[in-house]
Amino acid sequence: MRGLAVDVLVAGGGVAGLTATAAFAAAGFEVLCVDPVPPVTSAEAEGSDLRSTAFLSPAVDLLRRAGLWEALAPQAAPLRLMRIADAGGTEGVIRETAEFAASEIGAEVFGWNLPNWLLRREMVARVDGALRAGVRVERVVPRSEAALVALSDGTQVRARLVVAADGRDSAVREGLGIRARRWGYGQKAVVFSVTHALPHGDASTEIHRSGGPFTLVPLPDRDGVHASAVVWMEAGPRAAELAAMPEAEFNAALNLRSCGVLGELALAGRRMLWPIITQVAERLDGPRTALVAEAAHVVPPIGAQGLNMSLADIAALLDLCEATRAGGGDIGSRELLGRYHRARHGEILLRVGGIDALNRASMAGARPLRELRRAGLRTLYGAAPVRRTLMRLGLGARAAESWPESRPESRPG
Repeated sequence: MRGLAVDVLVAGGGVAGLTATAAFAAAGFEVLCVDPVPPVTSAEAEGSDLRSTAFLSPAVDLLRRAGLWEALAPQAAPLRLMRIADAGGTEGVIRETAEFAASEIGAEVFGWNLPNWLLRREMVARVDGALRAGVRVERVVPRSEAALVALSDGTQVRARLVVAADGRDSAVREGLGIRARRWGYGQKAVVFSVTHALPHGDASTEIHRSGGPFTLVPLPDRDGVHASAVVWMEAGPRAAELAAMPEAEFNAALNLRSCGVLGELALAGRRMLWPIITQVAERLDGPRTALVAEAAHVVPPIGAQGLNMSLADIAALLDLCEATRAGGGDIGSRELLGRYHRARHGEILLRVGGIDALNRASMAGARPLRELRRAGLRTLYGAAPVRRTLMRLGLGARAAESWPESRPESRPG
């Protein structure tokens, strides 16, 4: 059996796992990342992830720290405005709109949006030899000074710390016996991209009617053509119906649901279906192991919270590991991992609860519930201090410190 020794083994080569790999490597740790599925790095390839990710400002800070942002920045669409619209009355008509501008809290942008397939392409190029694709973790055996990790290719890795970023059905989490509570909503998301007649103006628009939000997120213009990524959440049967519709029929349904906010929309590429669930692990730490990203928590795609919570996990864990290394300590110790759990788990539970409530409100179909949702939107938006607080909370716990109203604007890059 072949042997290998590293500081950190990352299980999972998705966007979160690749970010963790790049970030720990940039900090001077010896890192190995393994994933059973080779990464798909082209939009046209079979199995390509057509979703996009909006990186809020604290997440961009981690991407810079990992040495990833320089390659990503030129290909990212800025998010300067986040718009929530209520279309709970006459179908196809917006009756209430709330606009949240980054400039109101002293920031130039809330964040930046990129297609997931492009993220994987640039991240794979960055981590290079640290990624071993087509290989999975078979077993993790914690020891006093390291974890012994058996890989499916016969390699045994001695790692001081294992970072489980292997998804919602995490084999590492299950192997450690850490339970996760999961619940669903009877929803699925139809994910795709569109071109549109009007410029998006660097604004993300979330339209609420019933079944879940319909969200348009800016993509960079290509050759003068305006484009956005779309996440359309509906009850499962309706979502499946939409995903299977002939293109002309789908475009008609798409334009009715978008209420004309960006003019005429047209499907650009394939449609994909994703199940909508919430899940949270009972603990984020195990012997020599830290759970991050979807191994730790899964939330509906509302308010760009999912991957940004994941990158907050990675940043918190990296901070602890760097401080511990500087003091000559053990980065896989029970003490460090306990501190990581305490630093993140309470915050995660609060955000999971908030996103769950927002999703349930967005699903409201009965007219009285729609009217209540509309009134709530009007009330929250109408109070400026509340509005600014919501924007800071949306950016994450660190954002309240990172983006005070007095901070001058600055450009990422």
